[in-house]
Amino acid sequence: MRVVGENIESGIFTVQEAIKMAEDLEMELVEISPNADPPVCRIVDFQKFVYEKKKKEKELKAKTKKQEMKEIRFTPHTDDHDFEFKSKHAENFLIEGNKVRAYVMFKGRAIAFKGQGEVLLLKFAQRLEEVGVPDQLPKMEGKRMFITLMPKAVQGKKPV
Repeated sequence: MRVVGENIESGIFTVQEAIKMAEDLEMELVEISPNADPPVCRIVDFQKFVYEKKKKEKELKAKTKKQEMKEIRFTPHTDDHDFEFKSKHAENFLIEGNKVRAYVMFKGRAIAFKGQGEVLLLKFAQRLEEVGVPDQLPKMEGKRMFITLMPKAVQGKKPV
């Protein structure tokens, strides 16, 4: 087996020689790459090795960004200025890597304007097609009609 480590002359040794070298240094022999030819082992302080490994995993976990769901609310009679204002906010959310869920809220008799709500959501999706992709077509749930947009970069598993 190939033995490596700090303050150790790297080379190929028998298992017994490697274990004896580790005991002489009051350290442990840890197998790093069992599939290599010959297998690679490292002489290391095992507690320190485990600590370093956990520390690296924690750093990687801290670097990953959780994706949030941001919501944008419309009514069937949303004005053009409000639509543009909310679209710009949604665009920023998508650029940051968050999902956007836009919905049209129907109150009272406004439920009669389902068609307008669907047109509004489709217009919203079309406005944001450069930075986002619709997850599904507008869907009615209770008194709300939803559409969910995913950031384009998330489709390829790479943030913007």
